[in-house]
Amino acid sequence: MANKNGFTLWLTGLSGAGKSTLALDLKNKLLERGVEIELLDGDEVRTNLSKGLGFSKEDRDTNIRRIGYVSRLLARNGVGVISAAISPYREVRDEVRAETEKDGAAFIEVFVKCPIDVLAQRDVKGLYKKALAGEIKEFTGVSDPYEEPLGPEITVETDRETVDESARKIIAGLERLGLLNESGKLGDLNYNLAAGRR
Repeated sequence: MANKNGFTLWLTGLSGAGKSTLALDLKNKLLERGVEIELLDGDEVRTNLSKGLGFSKEDRDTNIRRIGYVSRLLARNGVGVISAAISPYREVRDEVRAETEKDGAAFIEVFVKCPIDVLAQRDVKGLYKKALAGEIKEFTGVSDPYEEPLGPEITVETDRETVDESARKIIAGLERLGLLNESGKLGDLNYNLAAGRR
């Protein structure tokens, strides 16, 4: 079926991988093309929608479900949504995907990939160093799990690509999947929920 709804671009990756920076650049590029787009940043959601939640698995899952719910409401009403959150657990990401697709909108998983050693070098606060030394508990990717996507629609490698290159790769992916036409508009497109998934 042709998808006349919006879509959710779900950026997942470790802390410091560049999700927020990439999401903002991507939002600006899509706005320039006339796409109605909203950005849900993980840190901002924690401040405004998930205040009081901790970092246990249950609380992390609750936070991701809340982001997923808001993005689903927007996408099913014709808006493109960019979510930028670590979202470490595969099961909950898949749950959000299923709910989004049940509403007839597309869910595009984008793996923002970057090796731990590069993240540790980038980390001005020294959080990775402390986590690797055992000084911080429940730190995703070190003392707490991060489950990489098994079949993301798009993978960007922020240790090898500029922000611009990664953003353009994602836009090219949206075009390839039939979610953006040449004028950049959402609408009467050829995206098929089953065919679009890997």
